[in-house]
Amino acid sequence: MQLTRIGLMSADEDPLDPVELPVPEPGTGEIRIRLLACGVCHTELDEIEGRTRPPRLPIIPGHEAVGRVDALGDQAIRHAVGDRVGVGWIHHSTGDLRENLSPAFRATGRDANGGYAEFMTVPEQYAYPIPNCFSDIEAAPLLCAGAVGYRAIKLTGVHDSQAIGLTGFGGSAHLVLQLVRHCFPNSPTAVFARDPAQREHALALGASWAGATENRAPFALDAIIDTTPAWRPVVEALANLKPGGRLVINAIRKEDGDKDALLRLRYETHLWQEKQIQSVANVTAADIAEFLPLAATVPLKPEIEVYAFADANRALRDLRFAPLRGAKVLAFTAPG
Repeated sequence: MQLTRIGLMSADEDPLDPVELPVPEPGTGEIRIRLLACGVCHTELDEIEGRTRPPRLPIIPGHEAVGRVDALGDQAIRHAVGDRVGVGWIHHSTGDLRENLSPAFRATGRDANGGYAEFMTVPEQYAYPIPNCFSDIEAAPLLCAGAVGYRAIKLTGVHDSQAIGLTGFGGSAHLVLQLVRHCFPNSPTAVFARDPAQREHALALGASWAGATENRAPFALDAIIDTTPAWRPVVEALANLKPGGRLVINAIRKEDGDKDALLRLRYETHLWQEKQIQSVANVTAADIAEFLPLAATVPLKPEIEVYAFADANRALRDLRFAPLRGAKVLAFTAPG
């Protein structure tokens, strides 16, 4: 499923085109993966609509990819044919601890062909063993929604007993809440979501409190993780932080639809008393490698809506226009 054009999505248009392409050959140090499942992420919408525009078209999107190693390139020794592995947003970079910030960073499904396909290739060090406790479709959202959520938690700097908030409650936040409850069992948690069904979902997963985006939590928050594509939740989150609190914005891009919400910022309400704003920029290989075994320890339970691979366009339209609950995953049977 290939992206050939950039533009705003509509509720009745297919943004991707089905195409037949040659099976890719792995290069030196690369592996080829036969795909079993691929998650559908909001970042795909950012690519399609041009907020994080691919440097070239056409491109195959998808960066929550799970499959079996199908072939090894020269000097590839880390995985064996038949191993089940996953690939996240980082396709390749410098390999150091700050590789997510490097100009060398290349994203799966944006800078290199991704997982909306039967086969893909990736440098072997950017493919990760999938714990046996997760099915293919359960593992898919862990590769981005889960892993970048893990990085966001680390960037909050919180410790157990400090209060943590989440704005938005979709594919990433419902995993972050489970991870927070595991890592910080004595920390009260607040969830802000505009959809009442999402708030009920958060409470069912153990949130201490859930309210609308504009509500104030009954306790001041040491940190808040924002997982929305909008600006209004940023403003409201800053008002919910205690002095010295930190807002971590977990998004590749923000949409412009409600950007005028920033005009409501008041220094004394939203920024004073040493409040901090921290963005999340991509993930590193180390983030994903650390996160997957931790996810198995919890174990995380992604809530998933499954689509056939041929229904990728419908999955993207639903992500863009329908109420969101949990994660969306494409599932297909590998050929042969």
